[in-house]
Amino acid sequence: MSFFGRYVEVTPHSRLVWTNDEGDEGGAVTTVTFEERGGETLVVMHDLYPSKKALDDAIASGSTSGTGEQFEQLDQLVVALGASVGRS
Repeated sequence: MSFFGRYVEVTPHSRLVWTNDEGDEGGAVTTVTFEERGGETLVVMHDLYPSKKALDDAIASGSTSGTGEQFEQLDQLVVALGASVGRS
């Protein structure tokens, strides 16, 4: 799937915010936060759509169905980064 957007906030180790500019109304703004809790990381992902119609259109088109794949890719990246600094 193609992605069109831009990062609007990058706070290392804690927060990413990006635009999803695929839709006619400008698309959603996605915020992901990372919080360490007792040696584990809590990841929270939030999409803010410009209108209910934009959300309904995204659901109908299936564009919201890629979240699981995104987290699988994030898992792989975290493992790879951990291995690159001598951790697993």
